[in-house]
Amino acid sequence: MTTQRISEALVLRTWPFQEADLLVSLFTRDHGRVKGVARHAMRSRRRFGGALEPMTHVRATYAEKPRQELVRLEQFEIVSSPLAQPVDYSRTAALELVAEVLDELPEGIVDDSVFRLAVAVLEEMRVGRVWLPVTYFALWMNRLMGWMPELGACVVCGEALHGRAVWYSGASDGVTCEDDRRSGSVALPAASCVEAARIFRTPIAALAAEAWPATRAAELRRFAVETLERHLERRLASARALGRS
Repeated sequence: MTTQRISEALVLRTWPFQEADLLVSLFTRDHGRVKGVARHAMRSRRRFGGALEPMTHVRATYAEKPRQELVRLEQFEIVSSPLAQPVDYSRTAALELVAEVLDELPEGIVDDSVFRLAVAVLEEMRVGRVWLPVTYFALWMNRLMGWMPELGACVVCGEALHGRAVWYSGASDGVTCEDDRRSGSVALPAASCVEAARIFRTPIAALAAEAWPATRAAELRRFAVETLERHLERRLASARALGRS
C-alpha cells in the first residue's frame, strides 16, 4: 500500500540515477533522513525546477511503499533557497558542512530541534553570514546529539575548570585539566568556553547583531567540528574546504 506524505525538508545531496532520474537525499522535519527518486528530473524542470539544489528548504510531497528503501518524489515547493543571494566560496563550503553533517546522521534520527537548528543557521547563511552560523551549528549539533562534553570539570580528577583553559583530544571523551591532559590533547582557552556557554543560551539572531569575522571563536569552532568528526567517525571534507577560505 502506497502512503502519501508531505513534509518540510532540506535537500542534502543529489546523484544521477538511471537515465534522466536523480537520486535525492533529504532531511525531513517529520521523518528524518529520506532517500528518493526524482523521475525525469535531469530532463524536465517542470516539477522540481531549482528545488533540487543542495540546502534548498522545500515542502516535499512523496510516496512510499512498505519494504522499499527509496521513496518516489512527486513535487517540491521551495520555501527558501540558498541561491536567492550570490554564493561565494566560503558560504558554499558552510552550506556543504550543514548538508554533510545531516547526511551522516544515523538512520532513524527524527528530531524537530535538529531541523529547526538547520533552518535557523541556513537563514543566516542565506543573508551572507558564515562564521557565526557554522560555529553555532557545530556546537548545537553536538549538544542535541548528546556529544557535547561538559566543559566545566576534568573527567579524570573531577576538578572544576570554570574560568580556565580545558584540554581535549579527538580520540577521547570529555575534557581535562592541564595536569591530566592526554597525549595529543589540544587546549581550548577559557574565553572559548565562555563563548560556548553564551552560544547555548542566546538565539542565533541575537548573536548575528555582533561582528563575527573568521578569527572570532576559531578555536571553539575547531573543537566543535572535531567533536562532530569523532562521533560521526569520519573527516568532514566541507570543514577542510572551509578552512581554506
